[in-house]
Amino acid sequence: MLTFFRAIVIGLFQGVTELFPVSSLGHSVLIPALVGWDDLVKAQSTESPYLAFLVALHVGTALALLVYFRDDWIKIVGGLLDSARQRRVTTPDARVGMLLIVATIPTGIVGLLFEHSLRTLFAKPTAAAIFLTINGGLLLVGEKLRRRVAAGAGYRGDGFTGGRRIDSLSFGEAIFIGFTQIGSLFAGISRSGITMVGGLMRGLDHEDAARFSFLLATPIILAAGVYKIPDLLGPLGDGIRGQAFVGAVVAAVAAYFSTRFLVRFFQTQSLTPFGIYCLAAGAFCIVRFAIF
Repeated sequence: MLTFFRAIVIGLFQGVTELFPVSSLGHSVLIPALVGWDDLVKAQSTESPYLAFLVALHVGTALALLVYFRDDWIKIVGGLLDSARQRRVTTPDARVGMLLIVATIPTGIVGLLFEHSLRTLFAKPTAAAIFLTINGGLLLVGEKLRRRVAAGAGYRGDGFTGGRRIDSLSFGEAIFIGFTQIGSLFAGISRSGITMVGGLMRGLDHEDAARFSFLLATPIILAAGVYKIPDLLGPLGDGIRGQAFVGAVVAAVAAYFSTRFLVRFFQTQSLTPFGIYCLAAGAFCIVRFAIF
């Protein structure tokens, strides 16, 4: 049963873990399983009111991202419109917009085709714990590869300043980063984490890798939510629309402040703490669900 208390708890975790590189989808499976909300865990493997509820949380998270990066999006959309009129890319903001469009295509196509099948197959506690552990390994390996890339390109070794600008990425590099997002379709693999690793591997510093990751996530999360809105408005939403609204508000507030924190955090810090957390939490959950 989806009570208002459960809606608030899950909305809080969704808003935080969607942006922190620790996988919101993985935590939406593991947290209910750890606290004994087994009915919600099982509901993720079928068309259910709980999945309709998660749609509202995604919309709330995407709206929070739009509000936080509103100045960026105004410049990007304005640049794209001006470029369309002049039939050439006129500003760095317009180029960032083009890069975001190109990078969104791979996950958009794969998500439409396989998102439901992958959720049905892997949205289970043991599988989510295994992928969360893998996510931790990817973050730590990504940090190691980032140092090699920075050293080879002559950037500062700390990786926090002196990297490439986002608008200097090629379209091929944007597609590469976009392809990394596909991993987030597996519960336990973080969208923001894996795209940040992709950005770091192409020479971005942590701050710009995070910014590009958050900008890239916004249309994907919003489109996924809007695409599923009919589920919430239809029979699956009966009896949970109030909970969905409350959960979405909580998720939006949590996502806004999480984004604000992370943008500042990645000015001087790395993915390493999150990698260690994912390894530890994933290993604990593997033991918890696979053995006991």
